[in-house]
Amino acid sequence: MAVFTYRGRSTAGAVAGELEAETRLAAMNSLRGRGVTATLVQEKKAKAAGARRFGGSVKDKHLAIYTRQFSTMIDAGLPIAQCLGILSEQSESKPLRTATSAITKDVEGGKTLAEALRRHPRIFNDLFTNMLEAGESGGVLDVVLQRLSVYIEKTAALKSKVKTAMVYPITIVSVAALVVMFMMIFIIPTFAKMFKDMGADLPLPTAIVIAISDFIRGYFWMIGLGLWIGVYAFRRYYKTDRGSMAIDTFALKVPIMGMLIRKVSVARFTRTLGTLVASGVAILEALRITARSAGNRVVERSVMQARAAVSEGRALAEPLRQAPVFPAMVIHMISVGETTGALDAMLSKIADFYEQEVDDAVTALTSLLEPLMIVVLGVCVGGIVIAMYMPIFKLVTLVK
Repeated sequence: MAVFTYRGRSTAGAVAGELEAETRLAAMNSLRGRGVTATLVQEKKAKAAGARRFGGSVKDKHLAIYTRQFSTMIDAGLPIAQCLGILSEQSESKPLRTATSAITKDVEGGKTLAEALRRHPRIFNDLFTNMLEAGESGGVLDVVLQRLSVYIEKTAALKSKVKTAMVYPITIVSVAALVVMFMMIFIIPTFAKMFKDMGADLPLPTAIVIAISDFIRGYFWMIGLGLWIGVYAFRRYYKTDRGSMAIDTFALKVPIMGMLIRKVSVARFTRTLGTLVASGVAILEALRITARSAGNRVVERSVMQARAAVSEGRALAEPLRQAPVFPAMVIHMISVGETTGALDAMLSKIADFYEQEVDDAVTALTSLLEPLMIVVLGVCVGGIVIAMYMPIFKLVTLVK
């Protein structure tokens, strides 16, 4: 259960406080049931008592190496404190070295490893700490650390594939926008002055391009301000429950990209849940962590609904079948995994399959976008050039 802070009004006047609920919507419904009209409801970020935060972030690569080395030393029989001492000296990440030094002192002071790690939530998330807690309890800490390192590496690879799909079109569109803006601000005015001195009637395409150039040069600051306001409003809207749900739902329906997002969501869900279940984390806690790391509100809501159904004694596959994200094959394989008692292995197989699907989809998308972006760039720049030369061609014809 997450903790939410709220402000609002009731019959008694202004009220404020905290309450526990599974989602922000559930918290608002709970307040409504108490007769409170909420004006602000936001999740209170979990922070362990005495938690210490360090500046800077830790790259997935460094964290994967860290957990793999930790696993190797634990498997070799070294004491946990000694392992931490070695890791605090040789890690390439400064925030990780600093945090590990503090964790070493906490462990030597009598805390469990999971408790010590929870004091550094910016580096070690819920998934990491819950898996280590399960590993400590079951006496299989080296196995859990090995699973964690594999999970981090595969998650990083999945992120890299998605970034690869986005970098090329964003780069081409940015270059096209810069070229067009440069032409509109510096090149077109020169042609416009020349055409004005000629005093001839301009072709419609030329007149349109010159009008756009005049507008951009005259209201450049307004265009920049409008773009900034648009981005800010979009980000604010996405932070709301309604906005994030609407945008994520729309993203899943976008041609080509929607299918890629769906495959990424399924791969992330199955990899995360499979890793947690295999490490001995309780299914309800595993579903809560998986939902919070889903990266898509539609998936998060579907997983939380599944968690509520599982808490009532139902199978996991039943509520997931009603979700708009998970294909029939995934549901069937999860159902078989539950029936045979091999849910973690089945989830791992699904994750492997969909990660390969993402790889293939990214390759196909990149191949499709390359010629498309070149055509778009050519049409934009070429159209402007042709529009500027049309009066010259007309003049040459009249001279002849």
